[in-house]
Amino acid sequence: MDDYLFRHNVEQCATVEEKTSYLQILNYSDPSLNICEEYSISMADDFDNFLHSRGTFAPPKLKDGVKLLDGMRLIVQKDASHKDTFAPHFLSLPYKDYESMVRTFHLPFRAIEGHSLVGPFFWCNYDHDEDDRYLQIIFRKSDVLKKGKTRGWEIVLSYSYKTNITTGFVKGTPSSDISKSLKHLFACRTQVGHPLLLPIIILSHDLSSQNDIKQREARHWLRRLENAITMRNEIEATESYVDFDVDGINRDLVECHSRVLWKRPQAYQEIVKEMKLAMQKFAEYVPEEKATKAVKALHNSMLGRLDFYRVKLTGMEHYIHTTLERLHIQRQALYNIMAQKESKLNLEMAAQQRRLAHASKRDGTAMKTLSLLGAMFLPGTFMASVFSMTFFDFKVGSDSDDSSGGSGAQVSGMLWIYFVVTVPLTLIIVLFWWFLDRRRERRYSREDAEIEQGILRLESDIFNVLRRKTLSKASTWSSVGAGNVMGQPLKTKVAFAEKNAGADMV
Repeated sequence: MDDYLFRHNVEQCATVEEKTSYLQILNYSDPSLNICEEYSISMADDFDNFLHSRGTFAPPKLKDGVKLLDGMRLIVQKDASHKDTFAPHFLSLPYKDYESMVRTFHLPFRAIEGHSLVGPFFWCNYDHDEDDRYLQIIFRKSDVLKKGKTRGWEIVLSYSYKTNITTGFVKGTPSSDISKSLKHLFACRTQVGHPLLLPIIILSHDLSSQNDIKQREARHWLRRLENAITMRNEIEATESYVDFDVDGINRDLVECHSRVLWKRPQAYQEIVKEMKLAMQKFAEYVPEEKATKAVKALHNSMLGRLDFYRVKLTGMEHYIHTTLERLHIQRQALYNIMAQKESKLNLEMAAQQRRLAHASKRDGTAMKTLSLLGAMFLPGTFMASVFSMTFFDFKVGSDSDDSSGGSGAQVSGMLWIYFVVTVPLTLIIVLFWWFLDRRRERRYSREDAEIEQGILRLESDIFNVLRRKTLSKASTWSSVGAGNVMGQPLKTKVAFAEKNAGADMV
């Protein structure tokens, strides 16, 4: 089944080309014969010759009494740069070379099934040949493209209990720690008899102090955000935000949260647990003659290092949890501030709408001029229609003499009555209209003042409620005791904030 799945998965893959080299470390009982070398594979036959230890890569002839103690032989691609080198269903070696490497080095067939895995992954188990037992290891970490560049590393190893030789395939991008790990491996070349040496070296670089530094930087960034949002004073004045930009603060909260989640310790705690199980599996079948004092000391030292990483990751997990909780509180406080600003904006919009409504009622003043003109001329018009009946007698000559030109017209001596009645009546109407208009203006002014006061009271009530909620959340940081904030009772702080808020509103 494994053979069929292996060939099936290989056939589904495409290939990309990467620069390939070989690494060989062989330790003999005569230290002068030890080999530690890394060279690029330049010729087509070099790859196959290295796999089968032929030609240039043939082992040296040993003197009597000299024997091979242990070693490591790896195919290495430490500067993989093709954007698809860690993509699912892609191989960085030709099909024939990849299959030959896996079968010759006794690498796990199921490694090809893990090409789409992301995040840290560790697996270790025996093969199924009890007569020639191998301990197989897969350790990898990859991710999606970042700015068009691939990221990740992968090691596939197989340890022979008969020869003490670890063979395998190692690949990593320039951004990974593979180059540093291989350099570290060269420095520890006398200890390559332990198959978990390289995985633990890679883990130690992946869990370097850079992780702790990033968490410390994220915590310091969090304190700057706390100072900007809830005025918690734990930073220098020069480190505080100059302007309170809600959008900028929100982006910084998201970015800070992302940094805190970088290399979450829970995943690496599982890696440490699996590595401890792999250490037990390795020790289970080591022959007594090969379990030397040096091997046992190295094994115990590696177990101690794994236990150290376990404790370190546990402490980091608690530290990250506290940071995430404080980030959550700051986000809630920022949401309250945004809600206050939104409420204020809504109140301002409502106030403007009310003002517009009242202004529309007063827009009828455009008709005042017409009304005034009508009021001025209406009495005269009315009186003219009245006096046109009998008060005036316009006689335009005799009925038979049309050429008199109206010399016979007569004006009644009572004409003064028209002016006496019309002028006072017009003045009375105009004065009455002016009185009504002034009283209406005073009423509008009182209504506007009442509207403004109502808006201010509503805005103050909402702000006090939101501020009380914000202060109740902020009090969890600096509380000296239950209900005590910064040495003052919480109720006093809230009342003081409400009083200041009300004064600001007024």
